[in-house]
Amino acid sequence: MTAYQVCGLPLLSPLIVGSGPITDNERNIRRFLRAGAGAVVTKTIHPKPPKDNDEKVIAIPSGWLNSTTYSQRPVSGWITILSRLAADNAPVMASIHADSPGELASLAAAIATTGCQALELGISCLNEAEKLMDTPKRVFDYALAVRRAVKLPFSVKLAISSTLRQRVDAAISAGANAITLSDTVLGLAVDPRTSQIRLGGAYGYSGPGIRPLVQAAIYELRKTGVSIPIFGSGGVMSSSDAIEYLCIGANAVQIYSVLQTKNHSVAQISTGITQLLAERQIPLSQLIGSSLYLEEQTC
Repeated sequence: MTAYQVCGLPLLSPLIVGSGPITDNERNIRRFLRAGAGAVVTKTIHPKPPKDNDEKVIAIPSGWLNSTTYSQRPVSGWITILSRLAADNAPVMASIHADSPGELASLAAAIATTGCQALELGISCLNEAEKLMDTPKRVFDYALAVRRAVKLPFSVKLAISSTLRQRVDAAISAGANAITLSDTVLGLAVDPRTSQIRLGGAYGYSGPGIRPLVQAAIYELRKTGVSIPIFGSGGVMSSSDAIEYLCIGANAVQIYSVLQTKNHSVAQISTGITQLLAERQIPLSQLIGSSLYLEEQTC
């Protein structure tokens, strides 16, 4: 597959391993890249991660609920790891967050010294005690602080909701190079045998159940003129799922949840995308947004 660039990353595959506990160490990052991932996003780096979170991931019939937040590895440790990866020209995005726009700007500047190729702003974490919910102003303030601090390309990770378009516009106006859609959405599960709420409350929900919702959101963004690169994320379990995201205008696709139970899926899904392109005898560039193009042709 011919390399192409999205948000500063030279991708040999449109498949990217998203941020989470399984990308919290260098060994896994390198393993996913060897397996065929076009890039890997680190677990979210935070200068002052909370220490008292009970971080768990549980399976439910339609996906997963998780109470995870940030990497407990210190920033200095991540700078060492990212410097080694950059020395090997590894396509890695550093996911970052902090307690204020100013702190995030300082963190971004520190990460930029490593040679890391791109950032992802993981600024909306439903699993913090405050249940951080984005507003257009909050997105703008954090993104603008990072843009003023670094020239490094960055994506802003957002969650689907009724204010999505306003938050996308805020990120773009503040200088974001891409959007990652979607972060987890608020979900809850109950144990019917005991009536107890699993995980003790509402936390981040991911998995196949959110995929049609995220795809509809990306479709609407593209139909209404949003041209900024988009990393589609949510419920990808197979190469067909990834291809659906590409067809409706995602420039690359993040996977995560499936890797918690099927860690060989990177190679399988990446190979499946390559095989479909060969069967249709089209380059990746023609697949991206092809559903929108066909719709225009029939109108």
